[in-house]
Amino acid sequence: MGFLHNNIGYYLREVKTLVRRDISSNLLSVISLAFIFFILALVFSLGISSDFIISQIEDQAEISIYYTEDANMDDLIENLLSIPGVTDVIPVDEETAKEEMTQILGSESRIVDLFDHNPFSPYLDVTIQLESVEEISERASSLGGVELVRDNKEVLQKLQEISGIIRIFGFFILLSVSIATLVITSHLIRQGVYLNRDSIGTLKLLGAPDGFIYRPFLVNGMLTSLLAGLLSLIMTFFSTRYLYSQLSGSLPFIVLPGFSEHMSTLVIFTLSLSVILGIFGGLMGIKSTKPKNN
Repeated sequence: MGFLHNNIGYYLREVKTLVRRDISSNLLSVISLAFIFFILALVFSLGISSDFIISQIEDQAEISIYYTEDANMDDLIENLLSIPGVTDVIPVDEETAKEEMTQILGSESRIVDLFDHNPFSPYLDVTIQLESVEEISERASSLGGVELVRDNKEVLQKLQEISGIIRIFGFFILLSVSIATLVITSHLIRQGVYLNRDSIGTLKLLGAPDGFIYRPFLVNGMLTSLLAGLLSLIMTFFSTRYLYSQLSGSLPFIVLPGFSEHMSTLVIFTLSLSVILGIFGGLMGIKSTKPKNN
């Protein structure tokens, strides 16, 4: 980026001239790239959220143990705590279980009120080390007084599978976005070079080096991609905020990353990618035109 420090005023004036000469192509390029970056940002956002949810489940790994009516609570808790990988055991009574389910159901919690009695059973909330979940579940099931052991292993495995699919899908989206950005930007630069071929020829006759002649086109490609990235972030901001509000209302048990931190990551990713792709697209466009102008 060191070339921007020299003759920056000249380069910006030239970029302004380039845009005025073909404003429709520049505008369509910005809009097209903005929607492309928007799709990429949404996929990237989904990947970040899925990884965060999985990490939260891993950090707060728990199993629920339901016991029989004749179980000795003190002995059962003591035996559970003696199992390697078990870090804590908290008894949960019927009312607390009902309150937890009410919070999970959110607006649908009125279903619980339809019952004449409390349909939930007391259980033991056991905090564990996730890597030991299978061994802990097996040993807990063999204890006297244990009726049922419920863990979130299958849920976590499904989430991990979904996260893997998102990563693969995101890679192909990133590849597609990169190719599309390079093609659109390079085409824009080629067209700009063609429209300004007389001015370029004059500068060459005057002995101007290629770097001085073509840098305004490179700056134009970078700024076009950067502006598209900014527009995509505006769309991403409102879309993400809407999704956050919907999920927090209908699925309150899903823990999402903080909105500000989430958007900061998206801003850094989108703007960095847009600048890099804009520069490379500009270089490709310039390189493809040089043989025609020599």
